[in-house]
Amino acid sequence: MANTSTQWFKVLAPDELPEGRVKTVIAGHKGLALTHYDGQYGALDNRCPHQGGPLGEGSIENGLLRCPWHGWDYCPLTGQSPGAFDDDDALETFPVEVREDGVYVGLPVEDPHTRTVSDVMAETMVNWGVTHVFGMVGHSNLGLADALRRQEEQGNITFFGIRHEGAAAFAAAAYGKLTGRPAACLTIAGPGATNLLTGMWDAKVDRSPILALTGQVNSQVLGTGNFQECDLGAAFSGVAAWSQTVLSHSKHAELMTLAVKNALLQRDVSHLIFPDEVQVQAAVDVPASSPTGRITPLQIAPPPDALQKAIARLKQSRRPVIIVGHGSRFNMPAIIELAELLGAPILTTFKAKGQISDRHPLGCGVLGRSGTPIASWFMNESDLLLVFGASFSNHTGISAKKPIIQVDFDPLALGKFHPVEVPVWGEISIVVEQLKTALTGQVNTENRREEIADRWAIWREEKIRREADDRGQGLGSAAIFAAMTRQIPANAVISVDVGNNTYSFGRYFECEAQSVLMSGYLGSIGFSFPAAMGAWAAAGHERPIVSVSGDGGFGQYLAEFTTAVKYDMNITHFLVNNSQLGKISKEQRAGEWDVWQTSLHNPDFSKYAEICGGLGIRVTKKEELDDAMQRALEYKGPALVEMIADAELI
Repeated sequence: MANTSTQWFKVLAPDELPEGRVKTVIAGHKGLALTHYDGQYGALDNRCPHQGGPLGEGSIENGLLRCPWHGWDYCPLTGQSPGAFDDDDALETFPVEVREDGVYVGLPVEDPHTRTVSDVMAETMVNWGVTHVFGMVGHSNLGLADALRRQEEQGNITFFGIRHEGAAAFAAAAYGKLTGRPAACLTIAGPGATNLLTGMWDAKVDRSPILALTGQVNSQVLGTGNFQECDLGAAFSGVAAWSQTVLSHSKHAELMTLAVKNALLQRDVSHLIFPDEVQVQAAVDVPASSPTGRITPLQIAPPPDALQKAIARLKQSRRPVIIVGHGSRFNMPAIIELAELLGAPILTTFKAKGQISDRHPLGCGVLGRSGTPIASWFMNESDLLLVFGASFSNHTGISAKKPIIQVDFDPLALGKFHPVEVPVWGEISIVVEQLKTALTGQVNTENRREEIADRWAIWREEKIRREADDRGQGLGSAAIFAAMTRQIPANAVISVDVGNNTYSFGRYFECEAQSVLMSGYLGSIGFSFPAAMGAWAAAGHERPIVSVSGDGGFGQYLAEFTTAVKYDMNITHFLVNNSQLGKISKEQRAGEWDVWQTSLHNPDFSKYAEICGGLGIRVTKKEELDDAMQRALEYKGPALVEMIADAELI
């Protein structure tokens, strides 16, 4: 039996509500329409019984409270309707007391919370190690959001309310790229869910685990064209490796277990659809699930024949080169040990920039369009390529004319675009250890270290010459990224965008021990700042977080700067402002097109940062760069350095 004792809530100060007026007040969790009429106060249920209109937003006309949605009238004190068709048209009323310090309303003491389907699934999600959620609370996910709120109050998750759902997806994708663990996104049905798709595709093609939680309209109205109804299963069918609707009779803990398990094991997108009424369905005695006994270690050993072929080929090589992709990011210490055993230069794909220090005697920087002449030189001079966790993108330019040993956990990635001499299917960590064991004392390779040092010296002299370039029309990229190389801490996480600023970052910035995040295969503009929020959630209390973009990229999600301020995210954003989509202008000229519709009308971004509550600095002179960057990096909170750049000096 429900507890009927009364709890009193102060809802108004004395004389706060004028005679003849109504307003919405909240008492506990209950919304009320509080009226002041004929010298008395009335407390009515705020929800009109016909269409759910908020009566506290209505008005008292001719002695009756009129619903703002459809004009139905009620007595402002008794809740009775003069035009009632039946007793259901009357409003529930609650006792009111006027005391010296204000107006009080009495409500029955609330019953304890009844555990719901959403609680079961949120508890299961936490048990599987999902601790961060990015999203927006809205009318078709309120039951699920309330379950997440309870988990946050218990210290089990951290929720970040974003300004655009696309930013939530990018933040979660970056979290997965940095940690290898999934974060979640929460949205409403319809447009909130579809706004996730770009970030979901970024996660999918870059093999980042991610969990999408989308609300849905009530099951009873699916298929009727209800407000914000959208076939979310169809909308996510191309991007989600696993997608299911949560039904009233589903095994709810099992659904969440499979969602997280698929994200982790497939390194892909999982998606759950929550109809409105299912979210609040009681599930009192349903246990949550956990990963115990549900997931296997991923250290897959390679087939013996493939491993022996790789060992034999490496024993024959005199000038092997190792190429590492983003897929090898968690195995770099062992790969560097193997490289030192082989005396092999290490080149990285652009997505793998920073996985070996540019100061390491075997580090040769980035290969391909965003790379250094050092990396391409050593690939061309090699007699064997040993490739770990790379996608063979045409932007990277791994030569198909060279003998290749390719190692990847995904058998479909092996020889994906062209045949390779030795495809090796296995987890990189296991393959590397087996190669080291077999090759110790068994190789006869050339020492390339001196040649690597010479090539770096040539390139660094060229970069210094480019730093001096000045046409009087803004800062050059070589100078901007030289200053970043000097100022960004070695343990920073750096998220980068797309465009000329990103090509210049790959070419000029020298990594020491920084982690670099980017929208690799999708190449989505706007990625960098939301990704920095994801990186901050994952590592912001231990590592500096830096974001780099052009003005076009920052403009996509610039409202998220306010999110960073709200949650006191210590993010430093370096904005290269050339007032155009510079890469597209360059492509138009290269293709002998007219340059058209690539110019941008920008605000003063440094002032925008200040207005939002962060630090903003604008730089127009090369000699100001180091001081501005240092100030921004030392600032405790969101900071933005806007650098006015010459679009031609890239």
